[in-house]
Amino acid sequence: MSQIQINRHIDQINRYLDHAVLKPELTHTEAIDAIKLGVEYKVRTVCVRPCDIELALDLCAGSETDVCCVLGFPHGVLPAVLKAEEAKHYVTLGVKEIDMVVNYSYIRSALWKEVEEDIQAVHAITSPAGVVLKVILETSMLTLDQITQATTSAQRVGADFVKTSTGFNGPGATEEAVTAMLEAAQGKIKVKASGGVRDTQKALRFIAMGCQRLGVNYTSTAAICDGITEESTSTPTHEY
Repeated sequence: MSQIQINRHIDQINRYLDHAVLKPELTHTEAIDAIKLGVEYKVRTVCVRPCDIELALDLCAGSETDVCCVLGFPHGVLPAVLKAEEAKHYVTLGVKEIDMVVNYSYIRSALWKEVEEDIQAVHAITSPAGVVLKVILETSMLTLDQITQATTSAQRVGADFVKTSTGFNGPGATEEAVTAMLEAAQGKIKVKASGGVRDTQKALRFIAMGCQRLGVNYTSTAAICDGITEESTSTPTHEY
């Protein structure tokens, strides 16, 4: 990546960020402060717990930041019919994007028909509504071959993105996993790296690889946008 490209990406890095406000222990006040921080930095979305959707919609109103929520989070083991009902509720509330956890036990079992049915149940709700759908694979639980096939399955169904991780299970995004996703995607589905992205250098690396979105914990947004390196950041409780 040239210095000109690096400077441009640093200037625009906030628009790659899904600012995650997902820790289950967050108080109402902490959630408000975290969402407001994302709005202040003009991130692409704040990605919130389902219980905070309406709060986030209110706080983001009139801003450049959209509201994203998670679905089937963090394990992905709800039946597809219940994931569809979740999606209907969130779309009705007004979210612009949904990050669903696919049932990755199906991926590990090579039950590809079931994998695609799981994604399709949600896609059938999001697509007509114009809501962006990202499919979380939980790559730390998968082999590279499984990541490749799962990316192909998500693309075949019509999802907008595949996403590495919930940020709550394993090491999060790795270059090996992201490379496998990008190679399988072939430009037909976008890739989001999430989990363990805490500083500008790592964020720029994933952008240079071809990721079009980054999932970052709300505690890392300022560091990434302000150009702080990993050495000067502390280790968070969660990987996300």
